[in-house]
Parts: sequence; C-alpha cells; structure tokens
Amino acid sequence: MSKKEFALTVEDLSVSFDGFKAVDSLNLYVDQNELRVIIGPNGAGKTTLLDLICGKTRASAGRITFKGAEMTTLPEFQIVRSGIGRKLQTPSIYENLSVFQNLEVSFPRGRGVFGALFFKTNDEVMARVDAVAAEIGMADQLAVEAGLLSHGQKQWLEIGMLLMQDPELLMLDEPIAGMSVRERELTAELLKRICKGRAMIVIEHDMEFVKRIADKVTVMHQGKILAEGSMDKVQADPRVIDVYLGH
Repeated sequence: MSKKEFALTVEDLSVSFDGFKAVDSLNLYVDQNELRVIIGPNGAGKTTLLDLICGKTRASAGRITFKGAEMTTLPEFQIVRSGIGRKLQTPSIYENLSVFQNLEVSFPRGRGVFGALFFKTNDEVMARVDAVAAEIGMADQLAVEAGLLSHGQKQWLEIGMLLMQDPELLMLDEPIAGMSVRERELTAELLKRICKGRAMIVIEHDMEFVKRIADKVTVMHQGKILAEGSMDKVQADPRVIDVYLGH
C-alpha cells in the first residue's frame, strides 16, 4: 500500500527531553476509517506521541503527514484546521453553558474572539448541533447546563464539541477514565459509531474496552513500538505480557 492511502503517516519520529528519548524513531500508519488503540505501560510515550501529532510538542527528528500533507512543523491551530481533533483526559467543557451552547460555540466559524463576535447561529449550525447531539446520545439534554452532567456525559459532550468541527482524525486520551460500567459500554458504542468516515486513535488501559473497540492495537514501550496487530495477537505476544500485561 502506498503512503498516500493512509490517513496518518508517522515516520522515524523522535523527541528528546533533556537527553531522554520519549519517542524513539517511531513509525505508525493509520488507515482511513480505522480505530487504532495505543496501549503500553506508563512512561511508554503514548501521550507524547499525540502531543507530537497535534503540534503541542515539536519533533527532534522524523515526519508526520496527514492525508498526504506535511504536518511536522505546522502550528497547532493549522493542524486543527487540517482536520485533526484531540481530546485530553480531563473534559474541558464550558460548565456554565448548556449542552446546546457548548456544541454551538464549537462550530468552526464560532471559534476565536472575532469568530464569536460575528458568529450567528443559522440553520446550518442548528442542523449540525442536532446531528452531533444525536450522535453522542445527548439529543434530550440540549437545554441542560453542562456542569450538571454526569462525568461520562461530560466526556461525551467534549467528544461532541470535537465532532462539531468534523475532524478526519480524532485522538482521545483515556476516554473512559472514571466512568461507570454502563457509561463505558455506551462509550464503546459511541466510538464505533463516530469512527465511520474518519480515523481514530485512542489511548487506553482498560483491556476489555480495547477488545471491544479496536480495529488494530499498537503497543508502545520506552518510546518505541513493541508490537502491533489484532488484540488477540498482541495479548499472546510474550514481550507484551512481559512488559505490560503481566503486571
């Protein structure tokens, strides 16, 4: 398969902090419509990899291309505009605004000071809010103040805020941390649903959850890729058992 066919291509990517290689000559290829889960022990470089892809951290070496375009040196806002959305571990929503308002202000034209000043909600925005609210299972909560939502609902709302921008690559860092069993089930269904038409990278520790959602699993260890493949293949790999699953 030629590189052009991948949604995301990461090649020979490295970054060092005070001489410590957090990500070390890493190669990663993610297909369109693929839900890739990255697992590995703490300190393996998983979050740093997402930081590099979204431009929060600059690579020391290597390159990142998205849909064939070079991303390695672009500023964060341009990477977002190119179609890459990222959610951190703790939800960053506007607690004092309603679910509807949180989604509304996330519409691309409403972003930034000038965007917000001249932004008018029209039929296009309303239709997008309704579609996203239905997708994240919150169509009945549009009038609810975001601060009153459960932990799981806050996480879904933030995913919805990213979906308002219609990203072609969505990156989620431990999306089910702190969720109830039922919320985890609903989140698995949600991620499978929203992966249609876009690529997704999820960092997760919960192996049952990983098994439910992953098209392919990448195992990181000490800034490198230790193993890659189906969940069954990865779980049976002696090296993975040794450094991660055995603990």
